[in-house]
Amino acid sequence: MIWKWLGALLLFPVQMVYLVVKAAVCLVLPPKLRDLSRENVLVTGGGRGIGRHLAREFARRGVKKIILWGRTERCLKETTEEIRMMGTECHYFICDVGNREEVYRQAKAVREKVGDITILVNNAAVVHGKSLMDSDDDALLKSQHINTLGQFWTTKAFLPRMLELQNGHIVCLNSVLALSAIPGAIDYCTSKASSFAFMESLTLGLLDCPGVNATTVLPFHTSTEMFQGMRIRFPSLFPPLKPETVARRTVEAVQMNQAFLLLPWTMHVLVILKSILPQAALEEIHKFSGTYTCMNTFKGRT
Repeated sequence: MIWKWLGALLLFPVQMVYLVVKAAVCLVLPPKLRDLSRENVLVTGGGRGIGRHLAREFARRGVKKIILWGRTERCLKETTEEIRMMGTECHYFICDVGNREEVYRQAKAVREKVGDITILVNNAAVVHGKSLMDSDDDALLKSQHINTLGQFWTTKAFLPRMLELQNGHIVCLNSVLALSAIPGAIDYCTSKASSFAFMESLTLGLLDCPGVNATTVLPFHTSTEMFQGMRIRFPSLFPPLKPETVARRTVEAVQMNQAFLLLPWTMHVLVILKSILPQAALEEIHKFSGTYTCMNTFKGRT
């Protein structure tokens, strides 16, 4: 027994070095992208914003079918027609992911009408952009139900069949605010931090499940209607991401089976700074970058 533990202890650093070198090589020589031609993709919040761009990107990459979920039929219908014009089979269902019974009911309808979902993209989210004391209680609950609990319900609805097929992928469109919160969006930051923990736990839980994987995407501020009015102090240094860029990088991460993706790459620096700097220094960085006041002009989706 002692020799067994000693051998494992000696092998562990060798494994770590191998994995780090392998990751470095993949940055220079990216692995072959996964073929998506047999995949059925479901995108929540798929009618507009990043969700619409994700549908377009998956269609360009040749997926078999795309299913859109959302709460606004007009947007869902427009996106569905656009995807069909691109030559990809597309369907939409009205579904509020914050409503557990509705998620389970519509998941059953999707399986009966379209077939098994092999790639689930949890993209639906809301933000109210207010401080805690200015927030309505119902609005706070809505954020947690859609941004966090909605992922519990959708994943529970579709993951079991993925495990049976040994073919599936759970994707979460999160936010860098899950790792570094800002004032004025306490509902959003809290829900995204919870969502990140959910995905981190799920990703580890799938390690022994062949053919089923997970990807969490954490983008910087993205120029969509949802965060309309948000202002960055130095937009030239930290320009907002384009939704089509986030969509493209997300689909690539799925094809490369990448577990976590920070966008842009400079966000890695933020994570490192949060790990080593004292709180007082972090506060000064927030003041200098303008994150303390960036939500003062927030308008949100009209």
